[in-house]
Parts: sequence; C-alpha cells; structure tokens
Amino acid sequence: MLYKKTSYKKQIEALSEISQAISSDRYLDDILKLIVTVTANVMDSKICSLWILDEKEKVLKISATQTMSEEYLKERTLKLGEGVVGYVAQQKKPLAILDVSKEPRYKEKELAKKEGLVSMLSVPLTVKDNVIGVINCYTSYSHEFTETERAVLTAVASQAAICIENTELMVKTKVIQEELETRKLVERAKGILMKQHGLDEEEAFKRIRKASMNSRKTIREISEAILLTDKMR
Repeated sequence: MLYKKTSYKKQIEALSEISQAISSDRYLDDILKLIVTVTANVMDSKICSLWILDEKEKVLKISATQTMSEEYLKERTLKLGEGVVGYVAQQKKPLAILDVSKEPRYKEKELAKKEGLVSMLSVPLTVKDNVIGVINCYTSYSHEFTETERAVLTAVASQAAICIENTELMVKTKVIQEELETRKLVERAKGILMKQHGLDEEEAFKRIRKASMNSRKTIREISEAILLTDKMR
C-alpha cells in the first residue's frame, strides 16, 4: 500500500487536535487515548500504542492504545533494553522494522501473527534527553516508513512527552502544596493546644497524633477540627 499524498493536511489537523487536547483540562488518560487514536488514523496504523516508563520499577507499561483487541490489551511490561520498545527507550532513537516476525529483538511474534501486525515504527518520548516512554505504530502490511511519517510520529511523541511531564509536575506540585498546607494547619493547631493546656510543642503534637490514631482520621483533619473548635469559642 502506498503512502497517501493527500494525508499532509490530515497530519497537520492531527497535530493540531493533539495540541488542543494537551492544552485542555482533560484527564491524562483521555489525552493519551486521543493521541493514539488520532495517530493511528493519520498513520494508517492497525495498532498504535503508547508505553510509559515507570521510574521506580524501571519498566515500561502500556498506558494507551486505540485497539479493542483483548489479547493486545492484556497488561504487560518490558524492562529497559528488553524487546523493541525497551531497546528504543534505552537507545533514545527511533526504530523502523519492515517485518516484526523477522526482527530478533521483537518478543511478541505470536501476538503479532494473531493481530496481523507486519511493519512497525517505534519512537521514544523524551523530555530534556530523558526518556519517559515510547510510542509505536503498526501496519497490517509490509511498509517502508517515509521520512514524513517518521517526522509526524516524532512530533506526536514530543507532544505526548510534554503532556505526560506537565501532568506529573502538576501532581507533584499539588502534593507539595497539600503538604505545606497541612504543616501550616498542624502548626496553628499546636499553637492553640499549647496556649489552652500549657503544653510544649512536642506534647501538643503528640496529642494531635494520638487523636488521629484513635479516631482513624488524618492529622490534617484533627488539626482542622481543633481550629474550628477554637473559632467557635
């Protein structure tokens, strides 16, 4: 099958749609699903999959794919350097394969046969030279990926990487903010207990912690309750 010359407009529209999704307030899972769906369409792929690197476990896990195949959707992981996906992540370079059934690095030849997958283009998702994932496109026919197709998937990978990185930063920032707010609440609650009961700082905190354990509520909830009670006096 020949690469469609008319797809240039589709490529621009696809990248625009992905950009709009990234700048929206959608959840990360929804954005990643849209990325693989739009990419599969514009690349004429039977399957497009996006793998994200788990920093703690140092393994890659499938996070999104547009396929409805139960076999392909089964949860699986790959270590850095393992299989084509692990190799691309480790080397930080794209890899095109004409026939996955003949590729020594490709680990899931039986699955590829069942799904009718032939050619593959795999591109790393990088942020400041750090790989955070990999995006793959498969065709159901033998296909030499053009420079334009490689450029399009690289652009998609770049946008997906920014989206994932921004989401993680937002989550980290939110956690940090919540921790700071909790500390402030605890400090104020300790101050009230110290004033009301003549306790020192350590004794006041122990009282808050004990109340937390006994009531099975968080230290933040106990601190808020102390502040509320003091306000009502």
